[in-house]
Amino acid sequence: MDARNALFGRRGPAPSPSPRPPNRPVGQQNSPMPVRQAPPNNYANYDNDYSKESSNQYSPQSSAYGGSSGYAAPVRAPATRGSRLVELRLAKVQDKTIQSQYIYGNICAISPNDFPRGEGGDIYLRLSGPQLAHDYVVMARPTPGFPDGCIALSEPQRQWIRVAQTDTIMADVYQPFEEGDNVYLSNMDVNIKFASVSRATNAPFSSDELAAAFHKMYPNQVFAPGQQLVMDFKSTIFVLKITTISVMNLGEKPSAEAVPPNITDQRRRGILLPQTTVNFFKDPQSPINLTGSRMQRSDPIFRPDFKYEDMGIGGLDEEFATIFRRAFASRVFPQEVVNQLGIMHVKGLLLYGPPGTGKTLIARQISKMLNAREPKIINGPEILNRYVGQSEENVRKLFADAEKEYKEKGDASGLHVIVFDELDAVCKQRGSGSGGGTGVGDSVVNQLLSKLDGVDQLVEISLPDEKGRQDILKIHTNTMSKSGKLGDDVDLADLASRTQNYSGAEISGLVKAAASHAFARHTSGGTGVHVSKLESLRVTMEDFEKALAEVRPAFGYSEDELSRAIQHGIIHYSNDVTRIIETCERYVDSLVTAKNIRNFSVLLHGPTGAGKTALAMWVARAKTSSYPFIKVITPGTLLGCRDDLEKKETIRKVWSDAYKSKLSMIIVDNIEGLIDYVPIGPRFSSIVLQALKTVITEAPPKKGHRVLVMATAKSMQTLEALELTSIFNDDLYVPPVRTMQELQNVLLESKVFEDRGSFTETMNMLSSSTSDPDRVNVGVKDILQLAESARDFPDDTKSSFLADRISALMLRRARGY
Repeated sequence: MDARNALFGRRGPAPSPSPRPPNRPVGQQNSPMPVRQAPPNNYANYDNDYSKESSNQYSPQSSAYGGSSGYAAPVRAPATRGSRLVELRLAKVQDKTIQSQYIYGNICAISPNDFPRGEGGDIYLRLSGPQLAHDYVVMARPTPGFPDGCIALSEPQRQWIRVAQTDTIMADVYQPFEEGDNVYLSNMDVNIKFASVSRATNAPFSSDELAAAFHKMYPNQVFAPGQQLVMDFKSTIFVLKITTISVMNLGEKPSAEAVPPNITDQRRRGILLPQTTVNFFKDPQSPINLTGSRMQRSDPIFRPDFKYEDMGIGGLDEEFATIFRRAFASRVFPQEVVNQLGIMHVKGLLLYGPPGTGKTLIARQISKMLNAREPKIINGPEILNRYVGQSEENVRKLFADAEKEYKEKGDASGLHVIVFDELDAVCKQRGSGSGGGTGVGDSVVNQLLSKLDGVDQLVEISLPDEKGRQDILKIHTNTMSKSGKLGDDVDLADLASRTQNYSGAEISGLVKAAASHAFARHTSGGTGVHVSKLESLRVTMEDFEKALAEVRPAFGYSEDELSRAIQHGIIHYSNDVTRIIETCERYVDSLVTAKNIRNFSVLLHGPTGAGKTALAMWVARAKTSSYPFIKVITPGTLLGCRDDLEKKETIRKVWSDAYKSKLSMIIVDNIEGLIDYVPIGPRFSSIVLQALKTVITEAPPKKGHRVLVMATAKSMQTLEALELTSIFNDDLYVPPVRTMQELQNVLLESKVFEDRGSFTETMNMLSSSTSDPDRVNVGVKDILQLAESARDFPDDTKSSFLADRISALMLRRARGY
């Protein structure tokens, strides 16, 4: 007995061919869309017994591939459940001709005894099993003569499902509508490469023709991300891999605004329609030459499974949009379209901004979303070498791979990414003399710019806004939140509003500081360090409150600096003090809501000790919630500068930092001291003077950013001589303590006297020591300092001491000292 007859039984008479539609050849029969029953598909030419030799040769138009793609839309049938589960082992189709037809048609062979034929012949089969990651759906064909309890899977199908020839799997009939109504494919992205590198060719392949052949060969089939199959196109064998799909519901009215999302989840699937858009993309490692009229690149530069949240960067949506638009938007389109516009791709992009805002992180993480080669990440100083010419050679080596591929493949070459971190450490300004007199610095810059053809795309990575800060907080607390270690009382929205001008790195430090306080609560000292009650460990809002007091932003304000000048508080000893504070606060508040004012400056002038600095600091401290950036410039700020040029750069940097914040306040204390003014001569620093004139009147370069300047000076006449008064929008005179009544108010508010008798005695002594009680003219700062120094004196000496010293100050002021 023939071996095949012993295994499968003797051949019976060939069944009669299925009826075909009128006026249509057998090889081009329709494949109606699936309904609630098995998917219809008529393969009349292959109804013969499995053991019977077939003379049919592979052809894209043959019925093994579904014939013409002109089938009608599906009719929805009542919901039905799948059939029983059948255990199947893997087997091979012995007939080589049928085997090839099944492989290239993406068809599995099964026994009709396990699964009867559907109305059209082929059925959807769901494969599952403990060794499978999830269930898979394939197109199966009940083949007469094929052994019971077996299934024939091609090698691409086995690689996709990840099963071996010795494995057994479970199968049942798959009903598409069990998973909902969105079962049809709207779009599908397919990676294509040569099946054999040795048989690769430089001949162009049209993506339009490939899509048409795909529709003709695989109508009604179910496809899912990650699925692999082989395709014979113009006698060339290709390996295809589905990367993304988007599904739709034919029962819903399509919307022009609604775009189906791309799906990369391998558990999702859809049915191929004639209307499905199939986009072919070149595999990055394949030399295939794709052409076509579709507005797609043949090799996508973005990974289809990329998710923005995987990057771990928050608050930079606008910056990412700018980077994509400037550097990558042109690379999405086919090269022929770019050539028609007559533009060149951007070769270099420079990210700049304050420290800790994520420049390095963006550059490193952006490679995760690119479908490109592994990026080369270079720390700036790594390219430097002590030997002459070696630094430039290191730069050329970085670009060697990209240049070599471009010479070989031209516009079809892939994307190469080179990341230079801390570029400013190497590339100094040309002509600045960096490089120790050898010119190495200039030559490295020249070599790099010659490779980049210049860097004209600059992207500022600025401080995150409130929404961005909340995103960053969510990223850094995501792990502790999922593990239940984040307290229920933690309000990330509140923390985001209170962390103005915090960079991403500083917010990360804030979360770590809060966690350290939580750790401290669960550790005890003594003999060694012990950990207790780990199950109750939580990072609470109280921990974040402590962390906020510890971690201060670099582009914020110093509480100690603002409090230093107002350690005695503000005493409203006269109406002038109240008027000055109210006027300054109006200016401060109006700039917050102003739309057309970008900078405003106020000058507080008056004699020494009148309290000008204290008033400015008081107003600034009261408005820290509105002005996240507050900086104070005093003569002590410039004390460490070696020359006037360094002083100018220090002043310029303060304003440059202020421009990074939406609302900034700068207090310029003691203008005469800043410019080194000496009345004898007179002498002063013209460089610092011109720098102050420039920055005080300069508006922030960014729209929506505003700067308020409050300056103090002793002599209005001096500023008029230096032509400084005209640069301020307003000036307010801060008078000294002028009358005995004002002096009395100051001493009472200072609470230096414990009893009324000592205070009365002091005032009587002061009144008797002066002939004009309305001419005190002593600064409130001097009076308060004397009062503090006498606070601990005995009552019998306190009055005489204060009366004597205040009288001396009054005499000095009367003489003009």
